[in-house]
Amino acid sequence: MIKTIYGFGFLIIAMIFLFPLGLIAAFFYMIGFRKSMKMLTYRFAQAWARSIIFIAGCTTTVTGISNIPKKGGVGFVSNHCGFFDILLLLGYCGRPFGFIAKKELLLVPFLNVWIHMLGGLFIDRKNVRKAIRTINEGTQRIKAGGGMLIFPEGHRSKGRGLLPFHPGSLKLATSADALIIPVAIQGSYEVFEKNNRVCGVPVKIAFLTPIETANLKSEEKKQVLCDRIYTVIKEELGY
Repeated sequence: MIKTIYGFGFLIIAMIFLFPLGLIAAFFYMIGFRKSMKMLTYRFAQAWARSIIFIAGCTTTVTGISNIPKKGGVGFVSNHCGFFDILLLLGYCGRPFGFIAKKELLLVPFLNVWIHMLGGLFIDRKNVRKAIRTINEGTQRIKAGGGMLIFPEGHRSKGRGLLPFHPGSLKLATSADALIIPVAIQGSYEVFEKNNRVCGVPVKIAFLTPIETANLKSEEKKQVLCDRIYTVIKEELGY
């Protein structure tokens, strides 16, 4: 219980403390220092994420870092065990990335600003036109050389194994003809959600062999690609 209180306390205090720095970075971002401010913001977020992982007492094993290109557009396609997945990827991915967040997070003070600064996009799933616009914006960011994180299961698996993938979720990457990095995460659900308290459990992140999508036929970019990614992640997880 003490670790849980300490961990959440640090998370909230750090977000509030770093908020002014985020505003300063946002200002310089808007006046033209986009690349440097984006990296600076990511480094702050990386340090914040690793601090929380350390406080939680997790032993983290990371493999396949060499599979991540340092430059160029990329789509990280990962299984989604729990809330801790984002922290693990922020801490150990090694390069900035954005992700699709539900629009309700716009109402969460401080967190909404950091999601925006990290390149996150808020999606309104109840409004098809707005949702498509959000996906298109994410695609453009990948085309411009950025990274986007995709959770094709659609929601957290919460210890139920690897859930079916939604082929449409890959459109963010395939529309940009982006390199796809499959990601397999293990143990993140047990960190907090399983017992509703912070537990220092072993967690693993595996960045798997990249998959080129530029030369795939249009029909291969849907179910065939989805099944291929699902299979390699499932094998890595040992299911």
